[in-house]
Amino acid sequence: MTPPPFVIAIQSQVVFGHVGNSAALFPMQAAGLEVAAIPTVMFSNTPNYPTLRGRALPPEFFSDLLQGARERGLAERADILLTGYIGSLDVALMVADFVAEAKALNPRLTYLCDPVMGDAGPGLYVPEAIADVMRNRLLPLADLATPNPFELGWLTGGPTRTLADLQTARDGLALAPAARLIVTGCALEDTPEGHIESVILGPEGISRHPTPHLPIALSGTGDLFAGLVVAGLGRGLALPCAVETAQALTARALAHAQALGAGEVVLTEPEFRRALLTLGSA
Repeated sequence: MTPPPFVIAIQSQVVFGHVGNSAALFPMQAAGLEVAAIPTVMFSNTPNYPTLRGRALPPEFFSDLLQGARERGLAERADILLTGYIGSLDVALMVADFVAEAKALNPRLTYLCDPVMGDAGPGLYVPEAIADVMRNRLLPLADLATPNPFELGWLTGGPTRTLADLQTARDGLALAPAARLIVTGCALEDTPEGHIESVILGPEGISRHPTPHLPIALSGTGDLFAGLVVAGLGRGLALPCAVETAQALTARALAHAQALGAGEVVLTEPEFRRALLTLGSA
């Protein structure tokens, strides 16, 4: 029997709510992937509440978890490695070392770097030192990267208003020649009215994937999208199809949250769950 695709997911975790692995883990597992989830921070809830408890994992504790992953040979087994939010510089440096080591041990590994650093409203919400690690250490290792326009602009120092801007930004990142940049949540000058789009830029060229813009801003949306892209790739979807599927399912989750009056992403909508069970089966 063929084992299921195996993913290592290194990002935040919360007790209540859905951000980081607390948003991405369920969709990946429901789609039939095996996931080793390694937290970088442990918080009580998403950051949109009046109080926030918890902290970044102490460096020695995080290092111990990585050592356990090494002892189980997880990097050698993995098909996909996903990294997201990192809450301390020490942990960021250890993540970069682990990713480099994993890619050296396992040349078939696909690494998706979601450089979770900020957004247009709050601005940069990690220390610049962590953002620098993402730019200088993690993105050069990435096979896939999923910044939003704010993050891409911060990383490259340029505008992100046109397709030419995105291409210039992609050229300005230290990405490998074969890497694909997926810029999420774009509202470019020529994006269809009432839509946002994901734009894929890679060695094959550029593809654009518009989707209706829902007037909903919830914590965890990007983490859910990245997890759904990984789920699609793990189930054999080509990247453009994985991106469009992730957009559609993210939109379902957001619309359901809005209907419930929830303040964060909700993962219980029946069609959302049903789609995950059959992802890639066609």
